[in-house]
Amino acid sequence: MPSPLFRIFRLPQKTPSRVPFPSAFSSRSLSRGDAPSGRFSSLLREFSEDVVGVKSVHARIVVNGIYGEQRLASELVRAYRDLGCLGCARGVFDQIPHPEASVCTALLVGYLRCELYGEALAFFELMRSRDLEIDGRACNFALKACSMVSDYERGMDVITIALNKGIQRNQFLVSSMVNFLMKFGKVKEARMVFDGLPGRDVVCWNSMIGGYVQARQFNDAFILFFEMCKYGVRPTPVTMTSIIQACEGVGNLNLAKSVHGFVLCLEMGNDVLVLTSLVNMYAKLGDVVNAHLVFDSMAMRNLVSWNAMISGYVQNGFVHEAFELFFQLLKNHCRFDSGTVVSLLHGCALTANFESGKMLHGFVYRAGLELDVILCTALVDLYSKCDALNLALSVFNRTPNRNVITWTAMLVGLAQNGRAEEALRLFSDMQQEGVAANSITLVSLVHCCAHLGSLKKGKSIHACLLRKGYALSVVNMTALIDMYAKCGKVEYADRAIHFSPVGEKDVVLWNSLIGSYGLVEEGVALFRSMQKDHNIRQSEKLYACFVDLLSRAGRLGEAEALVEEMPFKSSGASLEALLNGCRTHKNVNLGIKTADKLLCLGAANPGVYVVLSNIYAVARQWDKVDHVRQIMRQCGLKKTPGYSLIEIGNQLHTFLAGDSSHPKHLEIDEIVDNLKTEVEASGYVPDTSCILRDVDESIKVKLLWGHSERLAIAFGLLSTPAGSLIRIVKNLRGHHMLPRKSMPSFVLMKSELVGIVKCHDNAKLPRDRMTTGASGREDRWADY
Repeated sequence: MPSPLFRIFRLPQKTPSRVPFPSAFSSRSLSRGDAPSGRFSSLLREFSEDVVGVKSVHARIVVNGIYGEQRLASELVRAYRDLGCLGCARGVFDQIPHPEASVCTALLVGYLRCELYGEALAFFELMRSRDLEIDGRACNFALKACSMVSDYERGMDVITIALNKGIQRNQFLVSSMVNFLMKFGKVKEARMVFDGLPGRDVVCWNSMIGGYVQARQFNDAFILFFEMCKYGVRPTPVTMTSIIQACEGVGNLNLAKSVHGFVLCLEMGNDVLVLTSLVNMYAKLGDVVNAHLVFDSMAMRNLVSWNAMISGYVQNGFVHEAFELFFQLLKNHCRFDSGTVVSLLHGCALTANFESGKMLHGFVYRAGLELDVILCTALVDLYSKCDALNLALSVFNRTPNRNVITWTAMLVGLAQNGRAEEALRLFSDMQQEGVAANSITLVSLVHCCAHLGSLKKGKSIHACLLRKGYALSVVNMTALIDMYAKCGKVEYADRAIHFSPVGEKDVVLWNSLIGSYGLVEEGVALFRSMQKDHNIRQSEKLYACFVDLLSRAGRLGEAEALVEEMPFKSSGASLEALLNGCRTHKNVNLGIKTADKLLCLGAANPGVYVVLSNIYAVARQWDKVDHVRQIMRQCGLKKTPGYSLIEIGNQLHTFLAGDSSHPKHLEIDEIVDNLKTEVEASGYVPDTSCILRDVDESIKVKLLWGHSERLAIAFGLLSTPAGSLIRIVKNLRGHHMLPRKSMPSFVLMKSELVGIVKCHDNAKLPRDRMTTGASGREDRWADY
C-alpha cells in the first residue's frame, strides 16, 4: 500500500511499475528493480534547485519503497530545506520511524536558516522527548537558536545535555558555548569551557577573543591573541577583525598602527572585511587621514566599506567630505542603504544643514528605503536641531515601533527649542506607552523643569534618577544643580555638588554652581577655588559665567577688565553678559561700547539690538532707539515677546503683558487693582523709568501695572492658599521690580526664576516679613 506521503503530494495512484517520471526524467526512467538509492541521490543533487524535480524524485522514492533509508531521507530533507520547503522537509522527517542524527541536524539547520528559532527549539525538544540521538552538531545548532532569542535558561539546558552526553569537546559546539556565555556576560564560565578543550582550532580561539572584545575586556583579548600566536595558530581575518575592534576600545593609535602592520604581514591587505575594520578603527581614533588612505587602497569595496568611511568623516566633523564621498558613491552607480543616509543625516544635524537634510529625506523616498525606527530617529534629531519642530513631530508620529531613543530625540528637540510644556506632555505619553526612560531622557526633562521653574516636577525627576542609579554622573548632577538654582533652591544646588563623585567635578558642573550664586563673593571664591584647589583649567565658558556674575552685581569695571584680560579672544557670551549688566545698571557709555563689539563679531542675536535700544531709551535718546529698531526691521530680526509662567496644580499658565485671554482675567485684574491700591496707600510711587517708550506718564503707569509678572503673581494669589510659595518663570531676564518695602522679594536666577514667599490672606500684603532674593540685588519689577 502506498505511503501517506504519496497522498500528501497528490500523485496519481497507479501501480508502481507504471509510475513515470516527468518529462525531465523520461530518458532515465527507472523500474523498481534497477533503482538503487545512489541513483536517487545523484538525481536529488542534479535537480537540487528545482522544487518540481525534487518532488518528482521524492515520488519515485516512495513508489520504489525505499523511503525508509536514512541516508536517502537525510538527502531529501536537505534538498527540501535548501529550497525553503520546510513543511515538506518536516513531512519526510515525520514518516521516518527512527530518524538518525544526520536527518535531525539537516532539519535543525533549515529552521535556523529561515530564522525560525522558536521552531528549531521546539524540534530539539521533540528530539529529546522521542529519545532520538543528539550529537554535538544538534546541540550546536540548538544553542545558536537559544542565543538568537536570548533564552539563557534553555541555552544552559542544552549545555547540560552536551556535558551529560560527553560531547562538549566538539570544537564547533565549544565555539557556540563560548559565544553564548559571553553574550550573557559569563566571561569566567566561557574561559573555563575554552580551557577545557584540548587541541583548539582557530574557530575556538576566535570565539574566545571575540568574546573578550564583546565584553570590553580588551587587555585579555590581546593576551589571548599573543598566546594564540605563541601556539602557532595562524590568525584569520575574523581574528584580526576582533583585534582591530580591541584597538578601538583601547584608544591607542600607535597600537592600532602596529596591528595594521601585522595585518599586512599576514597578507590580508586585500581582505574587504579586515580593511573595512581598519577604516572604521582609524576613524573612531580620530585619524581620518589614515582611514582615507586605507579606503583608497581597497581594490574592492562593498557598501559596508563606503558606509564606514562616510560615518568616519561625520564622526570627525568632516561633513562636506562625507557628502562628496556619497556623491562619488552615486556616480559609481552603487546602491546605498539606510545606514548611509543615517550617517549623513547626523552630519546635517551637526551643522544644522536643513536643506541637505531635506534632500536626503527625499532620497529615502525615491530609493524606496524603509522608514525604520533608526532612520526616523535620525530625521527627528535633524529637524529638531534645525528648528523645524513641526516636521520633526510629523516624522515622529509616523515612526513605527518607537523606542526610547526615538522618544528621547523628540523630547530633547522640544526642550532645546523652548517648548518645555510639550516635552513634559510627551513624556507623559511615553510613560503611558510603557517605554522606560533612560538617563538622557530624564536629563532633558530636568532642563525642561529648569526652564519652567517647576520645582515639584524637578524633584520628582531627581527621585527617578536616583532610583535608576543615574543621579551621580557628572552630566546629570550638573543638570540637577542648574535646575535647583533656577528654581531658587541654591542650597539644594550647593548640596548636590558635594554628592557628585570626587575627581569627576568638571568645569561645566562648577559653572552651574557659580551661576546659581547671586552672592558675589561666594561666586568669586568658587571661581578661584577651581584652579587653585581643583586644578581645573579656566575655559572661555567659565569666564563668561563669571562675567555674568559680576555684571549682575553691578561690578561692571571688574567685569570689563576680566573680558579684556581673558587669555583668549572675547566671545559673544562674555560680551552679552556684560551688555546685560550695562542695561541693568544704566551704564550707557559702556553699554554702547560693548554692543558695538558684539555687532563687530557679526552677532545676529536680536537680543543684542533690543538691549542696545533699551540702553538708548534709558538715556532718552529716542532718535537712536528708532534707528536701532529700523536696523532690526531691515535685517528681519524680531524681538522675542516676554511672558511669565506660573505652575498651579501641575498645570502651567502663561501670561503676556496686558494679557486678557486667561479665563479668570477679570478676577486677576481685581487682584492687581487691590495690590495697586495697597502699595500706593503705603507711599509707593511707580518708577516709570523702566518703561522704555516715548509715551505719556499715565500710559507708562498703565503699562507698568499690566506687566506679565504682575498678572502671574495676581493669579498665584488667587489660586494658592496663604503661606504657600509662588514661583514665576520668565522667558526673558527680568530687571526692574517694586521696592522691597512694598512687595516680598524676588529670586531672579540666570533662568529668570522669580520666587515670592506668600504670607498673606489674599487681600493684604505684609510689610514686616520680607525675604531676600538669592541675587542680593534691590528687587524691582521687570519691564519687558
